[in-house]
Amino acid sequence: MEQYQKYIQINPNIRFGKPCIAGTRIAVQDILGWLASGMNNEEILEDFPELTTDQIRAALAFAADSERRTRLLAA
Repeated sequence: MEQYQKYIQINPNIRFGKPCIAGTRIAVQDILGWLASGMNNEEILEDFPELTTDQIRAALAFAADSERRTRLLAA
């Protein structure tokens, strides 16, 4: 997803500045945790009807982009 930025916001007053889905208090970290625990998109959408499939994809794209920008520094 190339345009994930329109779905993700970072506000120091919401969830201590964690990246969240715009207009919600649902953090990217929450979505990643649900997916890692075995929930699928349909289960997440059922539990959190305010989310969309595009927002879940945006959370994954944000995490992938963050990982891509991470560099390992040799000790």
